[in-house]
Amino acid sequence: QVQLVESGGGLVQPGGSLRLSCAASGNYSSINMMGWYRQAPGSQRELVAEVTATSTAYYADSVKGRITISRDKFENIWNLQMNSLKPDDTAVYYCNGNFHPFGDFWGQGTQVTVSS
Repeated sequence: QVQLVESGGGLVQPGGSLRLSCAASGNYSSINMMGWYRQAPGSQRELVAEVTATSTAYYADSVKGRITISRDKFENIWNLQMNSLKPDDTAVYYCNGNFHPFGDFWGQGTQVTVSS
């Protein structure tokens, strides 16, 4: 059906930047929505950002102005550019996509740690 592979997590100092990428593969016909979620220890998974097939983007208030979601020219890849990172951004980040005709799928998660 659909496989999502994430890359780009790691350790960064406060104020630094990271770029996460998610690549989709499978026998879907189209991608309706692409997004990134995160889950910090002891917290529920929360939406960080998402972008529709028509490139309309939504951002959580906590990341507006610091994080940008974009779709690569290879339209099965979407990225999360994270700037001005804070310790509160520390979490496991998961990519998510809604694929026609299969529905929602998740990546395996990638750890982002913001610490000095």
